[in-house]
Amino acid sequence: MSDSRPETVSIFVDVQNVYYTCRQVYGRNFDYNRFWAEATRDRQLVSALAYATDRGDPKQQQFQNILRAIGFTVLLKPMLARLDGSAKADWDVGIALDVFEAAPLCDRVVLVSGDGDFALLLQRIKARFGTTTQVYGVTDLTAAALIAAADDFVAIDERFLL
Repeated sequence: MSDSRPETVSIFVDVQNVYYTCRQVYGRNFDYNRFWAEATRDRQLVSALAYATDRGDPKQQQFQNILRAIGFTVLLKPMLARLDGSAKADWDVGIALDVFEAAPLCDRVVLVSGDGDFALLLQRIKARFGTTTQVYGVTDLTAAALIAAADDFVAIDERFLL
């Protein structure tokens, strides 16, 4: 940057995606404190949103309180039962809308997800607002299109695991 002000950043975490991809590949949990330290280092935080599901589970509520203590605003969506008996709480549209609204207000958007549905979003905010994009994801389970769309891809590896 040519001026002396720190880069501004907005952070968006797809909690379910990072939980399941870390568990599937590593059998371990994501280290949100370590991530926070890296994602905010030498940057001015504009916003940090973590998108999670609400099952009313006390252990899950404790985890959400930990996220709040780190500095995240935690957004919850209830699990919806489907006719086939499965349950889903999909935050993709909510994340996309929030990223699109935040992009003109910051220099960099950091997205923690491996979901390829966000590739077009990253391309669009870069073209429309000139916002730099950075994705954190588990390499083997992050869509190639999302990695390609990001200005910077950071692999979730041993450094970011508990």
